[in-house]
Amino acid sequence: MSSLGDENDARGASRQDRVAGASAVRLSSSSATAPGGQGKYQSMHSFVRALRDAVKSWPLLVAAFLCSAGVASLWGANIAALFPIIEVTLNGESLQSWNAKRIEDATRRIGIGRSQEETIRAQLAAEMFSEDEAAAAQRTLDTVTLNLRGDEALLYSSEKLDPWLHRFLPDDPFVTVLWVVAFVVASTFLKHAFLMASTMLVSWVAMNITRDIRLKVFDKALAVDRAQFMRHGSAGFMAQVTGTSEMLASGITSVFGGAVTEPLKILACLGGAFCISWQLTLACLTLAPLVGFMMVWLNRRIRSVSRKILGRSLGFHHVLLEAFNNVLTVQAYTMEDFERDRFRTCTKDMLKIGMTHTFYHALANPITEILGIGMVATSIAVGAWLVINQQTEIFGITMTERPMTVPGIMVFFGMLIGASDPVRKLSGVFTGVNVGIVGAQALYPLLDAPSTLVEPAHPVALQSPHREIRLDHVSFSYDGIDTVLDDVSVAIKFGERVAIVGPNGGGKSTLINLICRFYDPSKGRVLIDDVPLTDVALGDLRGRIALVTQQTELFNESILYNIRYGRWEATEEEIVEAAKKAYAHEFISDFPGGYRTMVGPNGFRLSGGQRQRIALARAFLRNAEILVLDEATSQIDVESERLIHDALAAYVENRTVIMITHRVSTLELADSILQVEHGKIVKRPAKQLQAA
Repeated sequence: MSSLGDENDARGASRQDRVAGASAVRLSSSSATAPGGQGKYQSMHSFVRALRDAVKSWPLLVAAFLCSAGVASLWGANIAALFPIIEVTLNGESLQSWNAKRIEDATRRIGIGRSQEETIRAQLAAEMFSEDEAAAAQRTLDTVTLNLRGDEALLYSSEKLDPWLHRFLPDDPFVTVLWVVAFVVASTFLKHAFLMASTMLVSWVAMNITRDIRLKVFDKALAVDRAQFMRHGSAGFMAQVTGTSEMLASGITSVFGGAVTEPLKILACLGGAFCISWQLTLACLTLAPLVGFMMVWLNRRIRSVSRKILGRSLGFHHVLLEAFNNVLTVQAYTMEDFERDRFRTCTKDMLKIGMTHTFYHALANPITEILGIGMVATSIAVGAWLVINQQTEIFGITMTERPMTVPGIMVFFGMLIGASDPVRKLSGVFTGVNVGIVGAQALYPLLDAPSTLVEPAHPVALQSPHREIRLDHVSFSYDGIDTVLDDVSVAIKFGERVAIVGPNGGGKSTLINLICRFYDPSKGRVLIDDVPLTDVALGDLRGRIALVTQQTELFNESILYNIRYGRWEATEEEIVEAAKKAYAHEFISDFPGGYRTMVGPNGFRLSGGQRQRIALARAFLRNAEILVLDEATSQIDVESERLIHDALAAYVENRTVIMITHRVSTLELADSILQVEHGKIVKRPAKQLQAA
């Protein structure tokens, strides 16, 4: 409403103070005031809610998981495929002869192992050893038994593999190399196909969730009461719809994309390394706890910085929109340099915090690489010592059952290198998850905040037209401190034409806000036909009202679109008739595009009087039983005012008309006057005021 901003400005802080605190206020309203505060639990709870929303698309996520599993298995398989090249073919052997030799060696070792096992068991049963010797013999027996089980497993797998090798693989070593190379190339293509499919599926889910969140934020902005909307502001809601939603999408993509694919790749490679030597693999992971601790610390820092970025982003949107929406005032009062300084200040703050975020994000890479390099360095040092010295132990700790070969340790190195790359990529995944957590923490409390304008569960149906609008001991305050309306009781009969007069800030627009139920009263009730407005559906109530304000709001669409907004199903003939009643048809017809003429953002291509007449045409087209005019003729010239006065005189028949006005010509239409001053309202016949 036109006077609402004046009333709020009169009661609020100074303009510069409001701007300075805008970011903090909006950030606190969107996240700090959320149930449970800004604690870690609340952050994760909001993000888990987003993940639960994503899980509703479980078929796509299952498909993405299967693709990720395919990527991980092929990632390890590509490295494992090097083994036959290194171990077998480069020595001039075929895989068939190599496998036959494995069967022969395993059979021989099993025979020796069983003989040793029987001998030691017999010696232990005969009690041929002292207590210490018996303990040593038992340890030897355990080692022999363990090696025997390994050889038996190797023999079993080799025998099962043997017919497949003869059936599908060539006998020639070089041809085998070509087959392995072809497998690596084909699996690489397949791996990237799986990776692309997984990325597309997860991205679709994340973007769909983001779209749903944006729709919910948009719906929330349209549904909340005016006080809540002004608390966040257009900039706040825009930031939530754009940047914050993107943050949440990044987090969801990281969880169902990288947080699945990369760990699976790590598991695939570490699983291959475990098969070669689980002891050596564990030794290579000695730095993992330290790196894990550092990543936890880093994640907390990134999350904290992300919150600051979100807060500065809200302030950035606030300054930007305020300057653009009030550009005429900025230019008229030569405040361009001031606004430039404000914008430079907020962008400089964003730059500083952005650089801090970049620093911590960049720090994640070296921390994770420490783990990767640590694994590889440990494996090289320990593995080289074992291979060179043909040992199975180091510092008395068993690393392998048998001495490692050069090809074996090379494949082991390859597995660890293959695991180090996804470990490095996990730093980006952690960053994405943290950003998503911050976005969810800002979005969900906003969506959960209840509107004070609650739709009734069982709305009361009103007759049409209504009989009476009544305020019953109504008091109202915007901030809970200054009272705008104080114990007001007044009735407006159907068909009555009421003019509201009084000084600025006296409560005129507030009275209309309550009747239209943009706010609910702090005390008392507003009733229509003795039914409280809180028991009437908002759509039913506002469907009975046509509103024209002093600050005309037009959409950046055609004139036809803006008039039709009053009743969307209206025909073009009805739209033209409404424009004629508002004396807008003549100037509309003068435009080259006629009713198809685009009015520009908020109607900037039209004069103030033209905008108001289009708004009047929109109200006339609505054909509502209650017409509310808030200084609706303030920007119209004298001749147009006379014409519109005649139009209103004909239109207001059999309608309730509530007018805020200072125009004498408009007062002549009134049956009664509501004198509003200092929160009190006095109703008197219009003739008394006109006589005075």
